[in-house]
Amino acid sequence: MFEWMSDPQIWASLLTLTALEIVLGIDNILFISIVAARLPAHQQLRARQIGLGLALIMRIALLSMLTWIIGLKEPVVTVWSFALSWRDLILFGGGLFLLAKATLEIHHTVEGAEGHGPNVKTAAFGAVVGQIILLDIVFSLDSIITAVGMTDVLGVMIAAVVISIGVMLAVAGPVSAFVQRHPTVKMLALSFLLLIGMSLVAEGLHFHLPREYLYFAIAFSVLVELLNLLVRRKASKRDTIPPAAGTRPGSPAGH
Repeated sequence: MFEWMSDPQIWASLLTLTALEIVLGIDNILFISIVAARLPAHQQLRARQIGLGLALIMRIALLSMLTWIIGLKEPVVTVWSFALSWRDLILFGGGLFLLAKATLEIHHTVEGAEGHGPNVKTAAFGAVVGQIILLDIVFSLDSIITAVGMTDVLGVMIAAVVISIGVMLAVAGPVSAFVQRHPTVKMLALSFLLLIGMSLVAEGLHFHLPREYLYFAIAFSVLVELLNLLVRRKASKRDTIPPAAGTRPGSPAGH
């Protein structure tokens, strides 16, 4: 019964697929963090937990219907000899939704609509959870199709999904707090969502964009922004150091 535990190929598949699921979950974490931030502070954690919990349920449910998942690749609509499957339509629609949502969030942030104090407008909890569910369907479908392409062992796929969602639950809070604390990071995250939305639209129209290119662009941008944050932090510390005793502000020490 437990012969699989001594099979190195099973463990290699589990580690590889788990790592890939975590990487594929980055866009899900960013979306949930940004959308949940529109809620009152006491509801944000609950929204993130519900969003990722639903993602776990949907992915396990989809894994139990592998035949149906494979069938989603069969053409259902033909437009001028251009065949589209249910998968294409879901990815295309999800990409458009992500492009629209990221654009509205950028407008909301740049135009100063967020505001502060008692007049701040907060989103309805049900509306936020509904948006998370819509994108969870798209991201879950993409994730499961990737998993099916890497291994044919159902237990490995389920274990990888459960582990990756657990990791995402653990980091969603810190990621959300970091994004909201740094406006430039939030804009960068919204730019990532635009990039991911465009890649989903392209996938739906049969233009394959290697994920490696997208994640390299994201990783490089994150590295540049981290360097900018470090430079700004050092400059801020330098500006707050009080002048030495016996010196006047703005004059060299010893004069």
